[in-house]
Amino acid sequence: MTQTVDLLIIGGGINGAGIARDAAGRGLSVILCEKDDLAQGTSSRSGKLVHGGLRYLEHYEFRLVREALIEREVLLESAPHIIWPMRFVLPHSADDRPAWLVRLGLFLYDHLGGRKRLPGTRSLDLRRAPEGTPLKAKYTKGFEYSDCWVDDARLVILNALDAAERGAEVLPRTACTSARREGHHWRAELIDTRTGTRRTVLARGLVNAGGPWVNDIIGRVTGTNSTRNVRLVKGSHIIVPKFWDGPQAYLVQNHDKRVIFINPYEGDKALIGTTDIPYEGAVEKVAADESEITYLIEAVNRYFEKGLKRSDVLESFSGVRPLYDDGAGNPSAVTRDYVFDLDDRGGAPVLNIFGGKITTFRKLAEHALQRLAPHFPAMKGDWTAGAFLPGGDLPGGDVAAFLSELSRTYPWLPQDLLLHYARLYGTRTRDLIGNRQSLADMGRRFGPQLYEAEARYLAGHEWATTAEDILWRRTKHRLHMTEAETKAFADWLDTSDLAKSA
Repeated sequence: MTQTVDLLIIGGGINGAGIARDAAGRGLSVILCEKDDLAQGTSSRSGKLVHGGLRYLEHYEFRLVREALIEREVLLESAPHIIWPMRFVLPHSADDRPAWLVRLGLFLYDHLGGRKRLPGTRSLDLRRAPEGTPLKAKYTKGFEYSDCWVDDARLVILNALDAAERGAEVLPRTACTSARREGHHWRAELIDTRTGTRRTVLARGLVNAGGPWVNDIIGRVTGTNSTRNVRLVKGSHIIVPKFWDGPQAYLVQNHDKRVIFINPYEGDKALIGTTDIPYEGAVEKVAADESEITYLIEAVNRYFEKGLKRSDVLESFSGVRPLYDDGAGNPSAVTRDYVFDLDDRGGAPVLNIFGGKITTFRKLAEHALQRLAPHFPAMKGDWTAGAFLPGGDLPGGDVAAFLSELSRTYPWLPQDLLLHYARLYGTRTRDLIGNRQSLADMGRRFGPQLYEAEARYLAGHEWATTAEDILWRRTKHRLHMTEAETKAFADWLDTSDLAKSA
């Protein structure tokens, strides 16, 4: 039997998941399909920031920066377990941007988006401030400003969860192989990439949120055309042991005027990135080149007294950003704004999405549904601005207060494990722990903080089917486990009842 829905969304990254959530909350029937795991592409390979985009001011993208700054506080309110404030130290180098220009940019950054919750910019005397201790002595002046950290892959998962709980059907590892207009519907063919099972769906509207694959979906899947194009830009990051004291992050300017973020990561590590390189290869095979790793190390070593070596790099990853091609020659100057291409001339509408960034996904989804509204007259209005994402309804919006509550409820769980759960699952931590009464009830221990109970929760509630899903995208356990522990977990998963039921 062929299923009929209002909206079929192709692409399980942040834009697709955000649109699915918004549409389901407006009362539309929705199917979201993703050929791989949710967030497997670009959306899990970002710099993990909800930020206004300080450097976009240089390219006069005031609308984008204002929208991003407003969204920064909206998202912080909606998911305080996976999004939290972070202070960034920007040491000033006389060889790069002049101090007056940096001050002007930070002034605009403080005031353009109606900042309410985050502290403003301040100047630093790096010779006296503790934030200057790890820096080379020649950097005497600096600035400190606010942005937010985000667990990017979990942000996608939470949107998909909310969409599903509002009635959407979420289908990871399900590819849309073709979609053709039949009057006022799209007839789409879907295939489960694990089992080969095929199904046909009729959709009153189609959303192409394929990210780097947006043009491929336009041509190969839908057989349509678009006057717009996507420009693929590779951004790579490295992970190293954290080499400074304190919770602050650093933003440094390299010789080529690019800015590099040096952020605390997973407690004892640092995440450093990103590069900006035109990319023309297979998106699935993207990886950080040695030249990019060298570039990032050299950027750090230009500023910090304790230099990094190649052997310090614990891990690297690379993502392909699907930027709207605005004709800019320099990849760093290409707009990070999003553009829609709505084609409804042939009957049922298709909305193709070009560009976008993690910070503005919610607004992008809202604008996308507004564009589609004439085709769905019974659709409800905007609603996501004041809504929590799953687990985000922390008492007082404070992880620390919630952690105290968890400690009283589950005194048998170690504090660091409770913090891990609170940060990833928020108030859904109670669902994960259930009625267990002791650490032994959590099942087999695979790594420092990975117990069988969490793996079972992720498989049962968050579409996780492989070791990589669990160790890298749903969590970051892989960074804290030995190779032997990682292999033992993968072996267990492959032979467990979870594998059989996937």
